[in-house]
Amino acid sequence: MSTDEITSDDNGYKATQAKLDKLSKALDDKAVELEVLLRRMKANAKKAEDTAQAIEAADLDPRFVELTFAVSTALGGAAVHIQRLAEDAVAGAAHSRVVQNSHAKLYGQLDEVRSGRRERTPKPGFLAE
Repeated sequence: MSTDEITSDDNGYKATQAKLDKLSKALDDKAVELEVLLRRMKANAKKAEDTAQAIEAADLDPRFVELTFAVSTALGGAAVHIQRLAEDAVAGAAHSRVVQNSHAKLYGQLDEVRSGRRERTPKPGFLAE
């Protein structure tokens, strides 16, 4: 069974491993995208600040200076939250890899035994009652 054929109802060993792998990769991808967004947001905040200073130096209406500084401040504040989100995505990817490795250590050999048999075997936990 390929990872494309795995349904959301399939919670067997291989399906769980595939889901954890997919989660790790998705979180890694999002962390990269968030880093790009963070750099752009910081650059735009700096541009807005420079623009505010330029219109202030040009002696334009103070209302426009205040609004432009407000945009710069808002972008800077949003960038802080984007950075936290990116850090959380990286941490989430690392945690999902730890879970995947733990799952493999706990159930990998059992799956090998069960997959190698022609006879059906009980599911994990069946005999634990």
